[in-house]
Amino acid sequence: MESDHAMKVAVVLSGCGVFDGTEIHEAVSVLIHLSRAGAAYECFAPDMAQAHVVNHLTGEPAARESRNVLVESARIARGAIRPLDQLDPKNFDAVFFPGGFGAAKNLCDFAFKGAECAVEPGVERVVKAFHGAGKPVGLCCIAPVIAARVLGTKHGGPGVSVTIGNDAGTAGAIVAMGSKHQERAVTQACVDASRRVVTAPAYMYDAPVHAVYEGIGAMVESVLGLIGSRGSAKNAE
Repeated sequence: MESDHAMKVAVVLSGCGVFDGTEIHEAVSVLIHLSRAGAAYECFAPDMAQAHVVNHLTGEPAARESRNVLVESARIARGAIRPLDQLDPKNFDAVFFPGGFGAAKNLCDFAFKGAECAVEPGVERVVKAFHGAGKPVGLCCIAPVIAARVLGTKHGGPGVSVTIGNDAGTAGAIVAMGSKHQERAVTQACVDASRRVVTAPAYMYDAPVHAVYEGIGAMVESVLGLIGSRGSAKNAE
């Protein structure tokens, strides 16, 4: 893609580990696809306690243990990360939200409240700011519920079309928040070109890692294609 400046995007993480933070395969897939496309990126995360800590060996909550979302996210970012409140949308062309339960437990509380969820204020600020500036937002796995909530008509937004694959329960919650759900395969992305929101199912499917990687690639390519309204978006509706 040709540009008069290097594309620069923000990546918002939610911890480290699928059950209580960012899904690591998804985050790394986003970063690799951005790097291959020549886009510069910077990582951010809320400086706050996780909703809870899960023992990833047993899948059970770890009693009396507490971890910080920013500190844990720094593991994925190799220490190169800043608090979310330092993310200024004016300095970036797009923003990405990888999935993992941290997106539904720390960035919002969808995992606990479903369609009645609230979004962490800093996360809501970022989504609204990028959307308001006409800059694309990419989300994968369960993270699209954040866009569905922030931009949904139930809370005064315009409504947005997203995908989380084919999970009927989550799709129903998206509709209840005043947005639309579009079924997509794991290797596909859903592009709402008018709202400039791109989503991919990723590990909402029990899929092999290469298929998740391919679908995230479709999401990244489509988001970068929307920057500055350059080109056509892949897999657009």
